[in-house]
Amino acid sequence: MLRRLTLATLLAAAVGLAHAQLPAPVAQVLAQQGLPEDSLAVLVLKGEATVLAHQADRPMQPASTMKLVTTLASLERLGPAFRGRTELRTTGTIDKDVLRGNLILKGGADADLSGEDLENMLRALHYQGIRRIEGDLVLDRSLWQPARLDVGVPPFDESPEAYYNVIPDALLVNKNMLQVDMRSTSKQLSLRMQPELDRVSIGSNMTLVDADCSKWEDGWKLPQAVRQKDGRIRVVLQGTFPKECARTYSINVLDRDDYLERLFRQKWKELGGTFSGKAVEGVAPPDSRLLAEHTSRTLPELVRDTNKPSDNALARTLFLSLGSLLPDPAAGSYAIAPNGETTFVRADAAVRDWMRSHRIDDTGFVIENGSGLSRLERVTPQQMAHLLQAGLRSNWSPEFLASMPIAAVDGTLRRRLHGTPAAGRARLKTGTLRNVVALAGYVPDADGVQNVFVAMVNSEQAGNGRGRAVLEALVDWVARSGAPAQAAPAP
Repeated sequence: MLRRLTLATLLAAAVGLAHAQLPAPVAQVLAQQGLPEDSLAVLVLKGEATVLAHQADRPMQPASTMKLVTTLASLERLGPAFRGRTELRTTGTIDKDVLRGNLILKGGADADLSGEDLENMLRALHYQGIRRIEGDLVLDRSLWQPARLDVGVPPFDESPEAYYNVIPDALLVNKNMLQVDMRSTSKQLSLRMQPELDRVSIGSNMTLVDADCSKWEDGWKLPQAVRQKDGRIRVVLQGTFPKECARTYSINVLDRDDYLERLFRQKWKELGGTFSGKAVEGVAPPDSRLLAEHTSRTLPELVRDTNKPSDNALARTLFLSLGSLLPDPAAGSYAIAPNGETTFVRADAAVRDWMRSHRIDDTGFVIENGSGLSRLERVTPQQMAHLLQAGLRSNWSPEFLASMPIAAVDGTLRRRLHGTPAAGRARLKTGTLRNVVALAGYVPDADGVQNVFVAMVNSEQAGNGRGRAVLEALVDWVARSGAPAQAAPAP
């Protein structure tokens, strides 16, 4: 134990001292962009040796690079066979073509649940002979506590309706999104909405203007969902829209209970079924029996779709799953973790336990939702770099690496680092907020040797490409170099 502590202390000292001066090309770009050196924190490791360290022990806002923490911990804690699951259950009886009793829609952190999947589950009821439901639709979100994390939360930014701002729950279908097709002529705006929802329509207060279609979002204003006296809901678009323009945009404006109930009613009606009850929140009784189910894709596929496009809702779903679902290999399924604490507290503890099991000091580490869409989350380059080293040693290293954007090829890096030695070689997770630009992952150097790379700019002046230019200069420097690293001194 003493030897481990000594090694860790000396390595920390080496990280703090080795190559503290920034490379000249990077320092030059930093000055050109008007960013101070203390806005940048960097750690580049080659094996256990330090290539470059600058403020590597400083807690920084990581933006979406925090998804690397969430996805690697998920792979290791939940395993690659993990799937979320949605169930239709009942305690009622089937009498001829009538279900006499409640129909329970039980959420299980199924990140893939779509309207088509719900329709297929209802079709399974149809195949069992059910045509009429005499009971209520019980919406069971109890897997996560509190069940509705979105209620009462102030908007993160000025676009609460946007997909990237969706706060998930354990029973979320279509991510609660409405896809709106907008097509204008010089005089008229036509609208279509998917999916169709029972007694929900769409309208517009938008004004048609002479403007560039590619900049249509400049005139966009927050839509409203207006509940009418007869119970119908009308979604009303606001702002301006260019003439002779066609665009499709997805919005989150309906309360999710409304969304689920009206989608259920629409799909059941299309199947020829009748439903006389109402939607209520509740919990599936232990003696309820399974009528139909849907499972998500396996965890490696979800991890890939989290990191490549930087999907916040998926990341938040995986993070909360760490606090609510535990592998149960003996049963071949997954068991709900014990109640008592909030799901966030258990998820936070799960991530920290995983970090400590890999001897990663979690001092100063702050995780709020696991996606990086946060003003509170903090991680040091040293913590992130050690996590990336653990990723290389993990049994699920191929799945983890395959989830990361490839420079100049795909994901959030598809338009970046073209024409550099990193193109097609570096695998890096991006992170961007108003005052944050970050990159973390793996960059091969000129000799083809893999380097663990972490760099973050935290500054109110980081936007408009300034922080990005600095980080890409760092990536370019690592990819062009083959310089020997500064090894930690021997104990």
